[in-house]
Amino acid sequence: MSEVFQRCEKHFEEIVAIRRDLHMHPETGFDVERTAGVAAEEMEKLGLKVQTKIGRTGVVADLEIPGANRRIALRADMDALEMDEIASPPYKSKVPGKAHMCGHDAHTAMLIGAARVICEMKAKLKNHVRFIFQPCEEQLPGGAPAMIKDGAIEGVDEIYALHVWPSLNASSYGAAPGEVMAQPDNIEIVIEGKGSHAALPEEGIDTILVASEVVTSLHSIIPRNLKALDSAVLSITTFQSGSAFNIMPHQALLRGTIRTYKKEIQKTIRQRIEDILRGTEIKYGVKCRLKYLEGYPVTFNDENCTEKARRAMLEIVPPEQVIFPHERVFGGEDFAYFTQKIPSAYLFLGCRNEEKGIHYVCHDPRFDIDEECMKYGMALHTSIVLQ
Repeated sequence: MSEVFQRCEKHFEEIVAIRRDLHMHPETGFDVERTAGVAAEEMEKLGLKVQTKIGRTGVVADLEIPGANRRIALRADMDALEMDEIASPPYKSKVPGKAHMCGHDAHTAMLIGAARVICEMKAKLKNHVRFIFQPCEEQLPGGAPAMIKDGAIEGVDEIYALHVWPSLNASSYGAAPGEVMAQPDNIEIVIEGKGSHAALPEEGIDTILVASEVVTSLHSIIPRNLKALDSAVLSITTFQSGSAFNIMPHQALLRGTIRTYKKEIQKTIRQRIEDILRGTEIKYGVKCRLKYLEGYPVTFNDENCTEKARRAMLEIVPPEQVIFPHERVFGGEDFAYFTQKIPSAYLFLGCRNEEKGIHYVCHDPRFDIDEECMKYGMALHTSIVLQ
């Protein structure tokens, strides 16, 4: 592994520069042409067989090893979030309303760096290697299904991905077999009441009052309808109603998310939401409309792949820096679609550094990474492939 790290060190400054360039020019959803162009250009420099526009804007690059009969894939997501960055690093986003607040810029840059190291060490490889750069992880329906449809994992025996993780210190890793990321469902509730003058509330039906009670009732579902050891999250994240000081609004809009690991728990929560809304209609005379959008499936790590990844981690850092098994996470990931098709492992790379003030969670407008972690991400990709 000393050779691997020496090679990662050699490329580190250039990979940091690529990450910062991507950070300054974030792209979202499937509209990641510039980012995909960077990835494709870097893969072509390595002499790899490169395919573009896979899954609309994805990139697939293959390293062929003579005599190999297995193929290992490494995947990075490329898209940013639709939000503003409020911190001011020298590489701050230059695009209003878009920012890499989840580390996908680092994921893309690290995979480019790993590809360089792996190609330099290809004489040691026993497997073909596929590098997958995927769009649209952050938005339903996700980019993974489109890439699968276009053949991104045809002929692939195993696939691995990693995510920078701010709850873990830089130079540490996390891995766990089985269920590792939840199913993220979205809900939208429209409550139709009766508008009136704010001075005459008795003439209307107060949708703000009704919607507030609905929010409280929804948040009681998990603690009062599930067993104490069952795992789920329900969060209402949007409450929109009203337009003026003196108008009682006729409508309220609620949006939120539900995160579950088991179908029976998901069904219970959905049924209770419907029950609450029916009861609200009877109690207040309002009309409630529910849109329930099922998200990505549960991300499931293959036990054998996870053990291979854990061994790879232990070749790089001491045991105390490998969190195994890592706790399950209620975030959702469209990498789940890959895990449904072939043996897979979704891994966590520590990026936290308290001394540098780097500790904000993913999707926080102040999120950043300790860029030193990227050496460990490149090394992990390489170590997995070398096995």
